Amino acid sequence: MSRLRAFAPLLFLIAIGIAVAASGVLQQLAPNRIMAEQAGWLYAIAAHPTLAYVIFILVLTLTIATAMPGPLFVIIAGGMLFGMGRAIGLSLIGEVLGSLLLFYAARHAFGAGKRPPPRFVERVRQGYQANPVSYTLFLRFVPLFPFGGVTIALAWLRCPVWLFTVATALGGAIMLVFETAIGAGVGRSIAQGKGISPSMILEPHIWLPLVGLGLLALVPVLLQRLRSDTSAE
Repeated sequence: MSRLRAFAPLLFLIAIGIAVAASGVLQQLAPNRIMAEQAGWLYAIAAHPTLAYVIFILVLTLTIATAMPGPLFVIIAGGMLFGMGRAIGLSLIGEVLGSLLLFYAARHAFGAGKRPPPRFVERVRQGYQANPVSYTLFLRFVPLFPFGGVTIALAWLRCPVWLFTVATALGGAIMLVFETAIGAGVGRSIAQGKGISPSMILEPHIWLPLVGLGLLALVPVLLQRLRSDTSAE
């Protein structure tokens, strides 16, 4: 029973995420929806900017804290509606808050057991503890890894809170530059009267951030290769 209570916060967050995803609420932030209602969105933001900022942060916090698969679409929507500069700041707040909520819920769940973990689990954790900074930054900086999955994995690995927060803020800020740039680029195209189409990806303000994300995914691999070469010497 105590084990089930320990998992309750994590299961509660995941259940909320499943319910929200099933409701289709986040579909309102799909690029084609925003394109169709962009004038209304921008008018509402101009009329109540502070409220719009708070709502956006809360939506992104909820999306990340519940490990839903849609935070990228929320971030791109932020770039379309707020512009790149403000979207980066607002998204970073939401990312850090949502990640910490999920991290603490997962840490509470994994730390409740009284029996010693299996030998394999202990070996994995010891390997992580031997170089936690490198492993944490690697997991956080690769955009191909699911954001919520990495958060839960780092809680399971007993990542220190300070390291988790710093890595999330740094990795999040770097990825947000590219993700919000995509949203801002889509918003710019819509403002110029262009519809969303496959040809849009050929525009520099769309494909350049996409290339940047791809290169970012290769950075940890290159660093690992350099480290292996150095060790071999």
